[in-house]
This record gives sequence, structure tokens and C-alpha cells, in this order.
Amino acid sequence: MANTLVHILNNECPQCHEGKVFNEKSIFFNIGFPKMNASCSHCNYKFEKEPGYFFGAMYVNYGLTVAQAIATYVIAQFFFPVAFDLRIIPIIAFVIIAMASFNIRFSRLLWIYMFKNYAM
Repeated sequence: MANTLVHILNNECPQCHEGKVFNEKSIFFNIGFPKMNASCSHCNYKFEKEPGYFFGAMYVNYGLTVAQAIATYVIAQFFFPVAFDLRIIPIIAFVIIAMASFNIRFSRLLWIYMFKNYAM
């Protein structure tokens, strides 16, 4: 399990762990929509199995975003005198926007790894 998480965070192919899923070297600190490779450059593993394959990754992305928003609220509430101060909302919005690019890449990688044995 820990090795799988390391492979996901290193943007590695789920089959051979040699090629990259995204064109970017790292999934961290990238701006813009991700550019995925169609298949692994090392083992030729096809990443998008069928049209609409990554629709499920949107649900994973939504779950990540909600978890980050809740974690941001829990951390930020200690810095305000009232339990729910409206000044927390822009902080949550900033974190969600800042993490959006990472969330897209991470959710697609999670989706690929969850269904790596899916046969077409």
C-alpha cells in the first residue's frame, strides 16, 4: 500500500512503474489542465481504457476537495474568536483553488490505479 502511494505521487505507470502518466515530471505545483500521455512510453499500457473513463475520477476529485475544505475549516477556526466566522470562507476558497490542479492529477492517478487490472 505504501509503495502504491509512492508510485502514484511519482506519476508512474501502474503496470511497469517506469513510464509517466502525465507529461509533467511531477504532479505537484503545476498550473493548468493536465496533459496525459495516451499510453506508457515503457510498456505501452493504455491509460484511458474507453471514452468517459475518467468520469469516475471526478467523484474522487470531489471527495478530495470536500476533505480539504473541511480540514481547512477545522484548522482555520482556531485562529478566529467565533466558531464560524465568515472570514473563513475566502480562506477555504483559496485552498480549494490552489489545490485544484493537484486534485485533478491525483484523482486521475488514483482512478487509474484502482482499475489497473480492468480488461478491455
